[in-house]
Amino acid sequence: MMTFLNSETASSKSFEETCSLLKTNLLLGLNEHDISERRKLYSFNEFDMKNEDPLWLKYLEKFKEPMIILLLGSALISILMRQFDDALSITCAILIVVTVAFFQEYRSEKALDELNKLVPPSCNCIRNGELHSILARELVPGDVIVLNTGDRVPADVRLFEAIDLCIDESSFTGESEPCAKTIDPIPQEYACKGILARRNICFMGTLVKNGHGKGIVISTGENSEFGEIFKMMQSEEAPKTPLQKSMDTLGKQLSFYSFGIIGLIMFIGWLQGRPILEMFTISVSLAVAAIPEGLPIVVTVTLALGVIRMAKKKAIIKKLPIVETLGCVNVICSDKTGTLTTNEMTVRNIISSDDLHAEVTGTGYIADGIVRCGNVQVRYNSHPSLFKVIEIGSVCNNAHIFDRQVTGQPTDASLLTLAMKASYNEIRNDYIRHEEWPFNSENKWMGVRVSPKTNHSLSLLFIKGAISEVLRQSRYYNFNGQNVELTDEKCQHFLTHAQNLMSSGLRVIAMASGTNFSDLSYAGMVGIIDPPRDGIRNAIESLRKSGVQVKMITGDAQETAKTIANRVGFDLMMKKCISGEEISKMSFHDLENIVSDVAIFYRTTPKQKLNIIKACKNRGYIVGMTGDGVNDSVALKSADIGIAMGKTGTDVSKEAADMILVDDNFSTIISAIEEGKGIYYNIRNFVRFQLSTSISALSLIAFSTVFHFPNPLNAMQILWINIIMDGPPAQSLGVEPVDSDVLKKPPRRINESMINLGLVGNILISALLIVTGTLYVFYKEMEDGKVTHRDTTMTFTCFVFFDMFNALACRSQHKSVFKIGFFSNKAFLFSVGGSILSQLMVIYFPPLQKIFQTEALSFYDLISLVFLTSSVWIVSELKKFINNGFTFNSDLSKKTNVKTEKMDFNV
Repeated sequence: MMTFLNSETASSKSFEETCSLLKTNLLLGLNEHDISERRKLYSFNEFDMKNEDPLWLKYLEKFKEPMIILLLGSALISILMRQFDDALSITCAILIVVTVAFFQEYRSEKALDELNKLVPPSCNCIRNGELHSILARELVPGDVIVLNTGDRVPADVRLFEAIDLCIDESSFTGESEPCAKTIDPIPQEYACKGILARRNICFMGTLVKNGHGKGIVISTGENSEFGEIFKMMQSEEAPKTPLQKSMDTLGKQLSFYSFGIIGLIMFIGWLQGRPILEMFTISVSLAVAAIPEGLPIVVTVTLALGVIRMAKKKAIIKKLPIVETLGCVNVICSDKTGTLTTNEMTVRNIISSDDLHAEVTGTGYIADGIVRCGNVQVRYNSHPSLFKVIEIGSVCNNAHIFDRQVTGQPTDASLLTLAMKASYNEIRNDYIRHEEWPFNSENKWMGVRVSPKTNHSLSLLFIKGAISEVLRQSRYYNFNGQNVELTDEKCQHFLTHAQNLMSSGLRVIAMASGTNFSDLSYAGMVGIIDPPRDGIRNAIESLRKSGVQVKMITGDAQETAKTIANRVGFDLMMKKCISGEEISKMSFHDLENIVSDVAIFYRTTPKQKLNIIKACKNRGYIVGMTGDGVNDSVALKSADIGIAMGKTGTDVSKEAADMILVDDNFSTIISAIEEGKGIYYNIRNFVRFQLSTSISALSLIAFSTVFHFPNPLNAMQILWINIIMDGPPAQSLGVEPVDSDVLKKPPRRINESMINLGLVGNILISALLIVTGTLYVFYKEMEDGKVTHRDTTMTFTCFVFFDMFNALACRSQHKSVFKIGFFSNKAFLFSVGGSILSQLMVIYFPPLQKIFQTEALSFYDLISLVFLTSSVWIVSELKKFINNGFTFNSDLSKKTNVKTEKMDFNV
């Protein structure tokens, strides 16, 4: 017994041969014995998931990150050295970070589960000669099923009966127009060209839009074409994000620096002749303190806040690090149907037989738009010849629209919507239908015989279809309400109109009417298109200006793809267009070589989409993939960031993606890119602040320990400084508003280290100023050689004030505080203000004075400390001023220049 047939083989054979190979009966279906025998051979018609790791193991996996391992090592050393406070704070930080990341990602890893949702729970199947409604999971190859309008196809099916049967395969193939099905065998040379060519096969997960039919189940579950996508998704691993890679690198760098500190201090101790064990203990303590345990928390909080902000902008981010990834994206590969376009067929133009031209506004299957002829709005009987075209399109029509949901052909739905826009939406109810000639691929037209409800004796014939067929059948054309003989010259005139519409990417449907087929009168034509989404052109232009390439990957035809590409602003002058067939003939290495120069990939399969994504990644690009269909799901998962449409996207695409655009607005990607870039810069600002403060505190302790100087700070004061380093002032840097100029910057390089030379320079300059200033205050106060409470209070307050001004300097790496605004980050103002008030309480509140061993300072002391500690901020501002080419406030300069120009003009 043949186990199953793939769609290519079944498509090239007649349905009788298919029936024979699968040993079934077209009239009776399978019997109970056949079913039980085949059940032993086949698994259920569903997708077997891999055995997943238990939740506790997934949770433990999070502890393998280099930064987390480094922190775990620090906590262990702290315990061994009996520094239990440090061990507790580090452990709490680790648990917070790991738990938040685990729960966020646990909710999103369900991509493969969602595939089963596209397999309908039940279907109509003929068994033992009777029609049964059975669970789709129980289907086996050889079963005979019945398909009706609105059904979802439960398995791959070879048709043997198709009555006006049209299947919506847009989510599977990217083809926006439903596929008209046939029962005839497809020659092998065509069947091998892909799914689109196999018009006698219905594929699992697709939707019956019109008509009805019967077919033989040829393959189920993972053996179906849908199953091929499932298997590819199982084999694809979601890549690590650039931020995760940067954090891994940072963890390794900090480990290296920590060992460097240990080695350096032990070497100095050895030169001094001090006990090695004592120096090892000191150096390890300092190295542990140098590791910023607050960094993972700040990164997690910053990313979580970014996710919340994106949710307010109608974008759902499913994994925390993904929100930053968009800041690195330099290539976006976009599906066409439903992503760049609305996937809602819309009439754009009407041309009547007496050469009246009308334009139609609005998109979608709602009466949101008007029909305009010149400057006049077309309404009922205002333009009789245009009304005739709309009337025929509405009456010769099998579609229904309810709450924007369409039953029937999208083309028919667009004609009904046209009638609604022209206030003719009830016209179909004025007629009684007597007979119908359904559209098929051979005739290329549809016709109905009707009579008005007001005159039952009058018989009218309305037809619509391809203009060449409608003109061939027409004897007259309508001119000012009169039938005029249709000449060859006039036919050519109408065909020229049609060609002009088609060259603009519109699909042309022509109309004619009469009392019978011998006196048909041509009425006119409409131009229909799946229109681009609102704002898509501006969005693509903004992406290109910010250094992001946009490529179209579609299953649609070349002409349609090029038309939409031109409408949305693709650069086709400098870029190529290649087909899926061309891709199949080239090696993967050849694809890598040309992928940068191609703007449009058309007639592509899911596997080819995956190869295009991989080729881009191999070329060093960070790739974002947008899509809405099942055929996009594998590429969505393989891309660095997969972006699915929320309204029109399938469940599979939404679950395979990392980000979902709730309102299907492509422009939201720009906001996400801004957010991603802003988050990365904010994290770097925090790293700069924490490392400069950390190095400063360590240097003070290291100098006093190694060189036997008096210790400038006591244990409680060091703990207080550590709280400030990891506390609100530091974390408020993570919520700095996104710089308005950030989108203009090119995407950051993925190999760019979190700590580069520029950042190291800023850190060392800040640390040098803080250490020098603090030591100056300490030794100035300690003139008698004895350390008093006043000495440590002045030193302690000096260091804290240095910290506050250093945090102010770290709000931006390149822009002056005057440029970004003192009050633009309210969280920063509150946290710094709270820290200063807390410091004053430590100085002046008696119970805290005892704990921290401080004493009250005079107003003059505080003012002098403010002047000294502000130096770290002033030096940073001067450095930015010099680096920016002596432009202190570019916005102010621009305004001044504008005013000067105006004054010069007036003079």
